[in-house]
Amino acid sequence: MVTLKAFRRYPMEEMQRRAGEFYRDVNRRRTVRDFTDTPLPRELIENCLKAADTAPSGANQHPWHFVVVEDANLKREIRIHAEEEEREFYENRAPQEWLEALAPLGTDAEKPFLETAPCLIVIFARVYGVLPEGQKIKHYYVNESVGIATGILITALHHSGLVSLTHTPSPMKFLNGCLKRPENERPFLILVAGLPAGDAKVPDLKRRDLSEIATFL
Repeated sequence: MVTLKAFRRYPMEEMQRRAGEFYRDVNRRRTVRDFTDTPLPRELIENCLKAADTAPSGANQHPWHFVVVEDANLKREIRIHAEEEEREFYENRAPQEWLEALAPLGTDAEKPFLETAPCLIVIFARVYGVLPEGQKIKHYYVNESVGIATGILITALHHSGLVSLTHTPSPMKFLNGCLKRPENERPFLILVAGLPAGDAKVPDLKRRDLSEIATFL
């Protein structure tokens, strides 16, 4: 254990100002499906990934791995596989109730953003670790840990001036083959990142009232 040195203490008024400022900024975040193909500086993405890696995790094991896909051929391959799974979902697997819930969002089996966007961040959950000699190490609270890291990554991308989209084709095992990831890693989601197209549109959604999401006792 070491002494906490990074913590900064602010006056209460400053804390309230910072909380309000952060909320107003993150409240502008929207999921976007229309991207430009403008390339992104490598350092920008690297810093967002390093921010995600600060997330707390079970036993501090950091059970995640990020694969940044910028290669056009790889993005095309991922799109082909993802759309195949999506067509199966929309045509055969999805219950009507689910399709009705998705209808206002305008989603379908076509996923052109997987090719158009300059950057796909494929997030893998490491369900167990492997030592150099091959011994398996149990990981704890994997889904919770990877979910927290993903949330920080989405927020970091927004803070940097980018937009993003979470995409979860099901099943996603094809990603292990496309990206040559080991069997102890399970695809968690694809985070599409870039700049919004000039004519990008988003659903007309309303944020929920605080009383709907929180209880103070």
